[in-house]
Amino acid sequence: MPAILKSPGLEGQTMRLAGALLIVYLVWGTTYFAISVAVQSLPPLLMNGARFVLAGVVMLAYARWQGQAWPTATQWRGSALIGSLMAFVAMALVVLAQRLGIGSGLMATVVTTMPMWLALWTRWGGEPVPLTSWIGLVLGATGALVLALEGDFSATLLGTLCAFGAPLAWSLGSYASRKMALPAPAMASGAQWLLGGLLGLGVAALWEPGAQQFQWSQVTAASGAAWLYLVVMGTLVTLNAYLWLLKNSSAALAGSYSFVNPVVALCVGVLLGGEQLTGWVFVAMPLILAALALILYGREALAWVGALRGAFKAPRSSAKA
Repeated sequence: MPAILKSPGLEGQTMRLAGALLIVYLVWGTTYFAISVAVQSLPPLLMNGARFVLAGVVMLAYARWQGQAWPTATQWRGSALIGSLMAFVAMALVVLAQRLGIGSGLMATVVTTMPMWLALWTRWGGEPVPLTSWIGLVLGATGALVLALEGDFSATLLGTLCAFGAPLAWSLGSYASRKMALPAPAMASGAQWLLGGLLGLGVAALWEPGAQQFQWSQVTAASGAAWLYLVVMGTLVTLNAYLWLLKNSSAALAGSYSFVNPVVALCVGVLLGGEQLTGWVFVAMPLILAALALILYGREALAWVGALRGAFKAPRSSAKA
């Protein structure tokens, strides 16, 4: 098992880690396309707020059914902060950026800054971040930048600001979820989503013109299906997997999804959106794979190089003796 996956109490959970990573890698790569379909007939802030309110209610009901206690006042405050940053600010900025004309190429590139921000907060918080992880993060961002040349690199000023703000807010929420006192996992997820979603609905009701004039009859079947997919797969399934990874693996590994998601998003665009591929994907893929290898196996690689150097030095020392 890679050293980055090893920590006290995690023995025997390799398959669970692999499963959580696979879910986050694959499903979140499809949500870019789902968001673009959902906002075709749904106001972005209203769509996002309703998504998290419904997911939060479902998760809280599940937590209570499991017998989990309601959060304490301190835990509610922590959940409110995390939910505001992740479920409201970050996700609202993503949907607004796409609604404001941000191309898939630029969005895929900007999202890869998230694990770098998270690693920075982690380092400032006193946790060690291996050099190999930093190199892997840079390689992954470079690969995503090259991959962005496959897609639409169009941008608007306001859309660009939203796009860059999203991973910053997401990284702050991710770091807070690693540090703050929270209730049991299901209860924590439900509380964060419900509070973040309610904040989003409130902002939509007050300031989003489309939400103030919204009528259910304007929602197309495609947008409705995309919204339901975002609730079930994008939130209830995948966001739970990500929050679990934040608690049970390194910051670099949990954030590595942002390097894989653009590849999946590109494949979805080709299969469902009719996009065309050039040769850039074949340059980007080795960089992204190398990034993941460094994040997962960097410590083992350094240890192997050190052992190899020691093996070469040993015969020389014997010869001198």
